[in-house]
Amino acid sequence: MQTAEHILQAMRKMGEKRIPLERAYRNLFSEGLFLTAYAKTARNKGALTAGSDERDTVDGMSLERIQKVIEELRSERFRFSPARRIRVPKKSGGQRPLGIPNFTDKLVQEALRQVLEAYYEPQFRNSSHGFRPKRGCHTALAAVKGKFRGATWFIEGDIRGCFDNIDHQVLMDILARDIKDGRLLNLIRMGLEAGYMEEWNYNRTYSGTPQGGVLSPLLANIYLNELDAYIEDVLIPQYTRGTKRAENPEYRRLSFAMTQARKKGDIKKAKETERQRRRIPSQDVYDPNFRRLQYVRYADDFILCFIGTKAEAEAIKKAIGIFLKEKLHLELSPTKTLITHARTEYARFLGYDISIFNADDKISPRKGTIAKIRSQSGYVRLGIPYGKVDELTKRYMQDGKAVHENALLKFTDATIVNVYQQRYRGITEFYKYAIDRRRLQKLKYYMEIALTKTLACKHKASVKSIYRKYATRREIDGYSYKVLAVEIPSSQGKQYPYWGGITLKRMDVGQGYIIDRTVKDDLPQPTRLELVRRLQANRCELCGSTEKCEVHHVQKLVDIKYQWRNKEKTAWVERMIELRRRTLVVCTECHHEIHSMQQQPI
Repeated sequence: MQTAEHILQAMRKMGEKRIPLERAYRNLFSEGLFLTAYAKTARNKGALTAGSDERDTVDGMSLERIQKVIEELRSERFRFSPARRIRVPKKSGGQRPLGIPNFTDKLVQEALRQVLEAYYEPQFRNSSHGFRPKRGCHTALAAVKGKFRGATWFIEGDIRGCFDNIDHQVLMDILARDIKDGRLLNLIRMGLEAGYMEEWNYNRTYSGTPQGGVLSPLLANIYLNELDAYIEDVLIPQYTRGTKRAENPEYRRLSFAMTQARKKGDIKKAKETERQRRRIPSQDVYDPNFRRLQYVRYADDFILCFIGTKAEAEAIKKAIGIFLKEKLHLELSPTKTLITHARTEYARFLGYDISIFNADDKISPRKGTIAKIRSQSGYVRLGIPYGKVDELTKRYMQDGKAVHENALLKFTDATIVNVYQQRYRGITEFYKYAIDRRRLQKLKYYMEIALTKTLACKHKASVKSIYRKYATRREIDGYSYKVLAVEIPSSQGKQYPYWGGITLKRMDVGQGYIIDRTVKDDLPQPTRLELVRRLQANRCELCGSTEKCEVHHVQKLVDIKYQWRNKEKTAWVERMIELRRRTLVVCTECHHEIHSMQQQPI
């Protein structure tokens, strides 16, 4: 039997060579593939959340359970169950549907996703950045920064209800071009048409990818890869011409006048002429023989930059709309698909405001010469949207003042400090490319007050006493910062969770793309594989039995510690705390005993 690594490598090579997939369904019979799928899905927060079957969760996973799924796939008896649909609030108001599949369905979807991703990933276009290994929001923004210089127009694209309106037949036709295995196609179709349960009523799905499905993002990328191909293979060649813009006649006239003034020794006139020349472009910005079109997509949001006329930009937008409607049965959102002037307006993409620098007064010496050039003409500007900092700050304010957070009072000081630090670090990391990143200092100010007030409220003390207790200085990356650090003992020695010490300097994106996350060959990392090895050892970590072992899962280890803080801890609780794990490999007898305890904190 081939290992998961060998299967994925073979799929990847076939994808690179565009070899059609035949007899690919049999790859799903690999136990190693399902073990890597389990290792990944088990780490997700929703692994313990039940779908339409309350008994089908990650808890109780075993090798026998995996073998049962494989046998059902081998005999083609496996069927996807309808997902349990719930409604979650949206930031913009209203609610959005969220599907929760059974864990067995998640396991099969993840195994299927690994196979399909290994095959299709080499075929995807470089312009696509959403839901792909080693890519994300920041690689998309880096592409915008690197490719959109000198843009005249931005075409902001948003597909209306993209994931809900994907046509099943169109998707299956796209898949059938490369997949020549009827069993594999049938399994994918069954997943698309499994339906959902809402308020105990079954509903069929006639279009769209399953909400909350592990496979859904990949299927959406396969679907929208058709759009990427159309723009890159048809529109970009159509609207790209010329090697460089024609020279601006007025710029040439002023250059000649400046040279003549210098020859005559009239330095004053030469400098004045040079200042006039610097205020106008050196090339003809309206050159009809020069056009450029660039494209970047993240999921169902995309943006194009165009050097040309607005009429041509409108034609490009119209052509994309026609292609989406006729070929993919999708529509552009009329309110979110906009054409903006790059030098005078902002385009919104992935939470950033994007525009083009056009500062004639910013000059710098040309490298290796004494000549001076405009240093900020045509560069892409990435900024924090107007009002975003105030929006983020409101969470920690009431009546214009920072307030404490009641929900955190039950936690330790170290946990409270960690929560605030992680929140702030997440925001600063997201806006690390923003040229006005220092505006987040306002958010830091109010978050720090809210943090100290939360700690003061917990200890019934003053904010000043909190500063006297926790304020210190810390060396971070060669710089000294004022921070709030909490000392906590651990088996590795004393640890000091801290608040602060995050620089707000803008990160340069000029040197290539920055990878959001690193995934080696799309395989689980050693920490994930460690769980697989423990399961394969088939030895109870409580009693030492080797009879039918399975894995006991808990949501959060910190919750276990809190719920059992004033109780006599049982053997399994002490063992999990000792190992610092959210999982415990146990025999069926021990697992039943854990769940039968009245003190079971799950």
